[in-house]
Amino acid sequence: MVFPGQGSQSVGMQADLAADYPVVERTYAEASDILGYDLWALIQAGPAEKLSETIVTQPAMLTAGIAAYRVWCAAGGDEPQQFAGHSLGEYSALVAADAVSFTDAMKVVIRRSQLMQNAVPGGIGGMAAVLGLDDDTIIKVCEEASLIGVAEPVNFNSPGQVVIAGHLEALDRAVSQAKEAGARRAIILPVSVPSHSSLMIGAGEGLREALAAADFMAPKIPVIAATDSRAYLDGDDIRERLSRQVFGPVQWVRTVNAMIENGANRIIECGPGKVLAGLCRRISKTTPTSFIDSLDSLQNSINN
Repeated sequence: MVFPGQGSQSVGMQADLAADYPVVERTYAEASDILGYDLWALIQAGPAEKLSETIVTQPAMLTAGIAAYRVWCAAGGDEPQQFAGHSLGEYSALVAADAVSFTDAMKVVIRRSQLMQNAVPGGIGGMAAVLGLDDDTIIKVCEEASLIGVAEPVNFNSPGQVVIAGHLEALDRAVSQAKEAGARRAIILPVSVPSHSSLMIGAGEGLREALAAADFMAPKIPVIAATDSRAYLDGDDIRERLSRQVFGPVQWVRTVNAMIENGANRIIECGPGKVLAGLCRRISKTTPTSFIDSLDSLQNSINN
């Protein structure tokens, strides 16, 4: 079971599930008590611009992931044998694996979102998506663009789909060079935070205090970390790797392949949207993949 991160949020998400499963709104109420505002009301009414702010998106996606997992459990879904999460989604995975309480995870995520939002002044950093090039070519493109600023591959999402991050000036050059190298598509994304790049080192280091205050323990079900595709071990290991995760690239291809090598015979995306389900299908065309973002998709995931 895999949990999505930022980018999968949408106004009105999970309303379908909430209509049949009260645990959804109860989960959002838990989050709202910690946040100090009505998260469910914001998600259902918008505006989308507010929901897309990092300091709102991160708590919202943690909550959405856990709400979906609680629905899965309430509906009688099988206990997963492994968990993973894409970036922020790792926090949902760790909560689901009983490695940390939802409350403690939320407190860390709130601090994480603040640190990441404030790490780089507005208009300085960003992210870009590159489609249709191999990883080595993208790495070379970023190295050349780095002559004028930071440009780094930060999300190895699937074969032929990589996200890069850094200074906007360097990203513009990298996008141009990627197109010259034959990229099917290369575009600057509407994101102001250069997540998982070296520009976030200060945010990662700043997160250590919040991580130290949280009660992490060894996961009861293996959680594969997406920065190095290895299972988290214990509380101290989780704290250390979650700190470095903020400025380390997401190795999603390696992570999914590691889960399959560890015995995964199907993968279910647990949370709004189906971005990860699509990526997983491109990584392994022979591994059945489904998602849980509506009553229909929930039933499909349970039945298959």
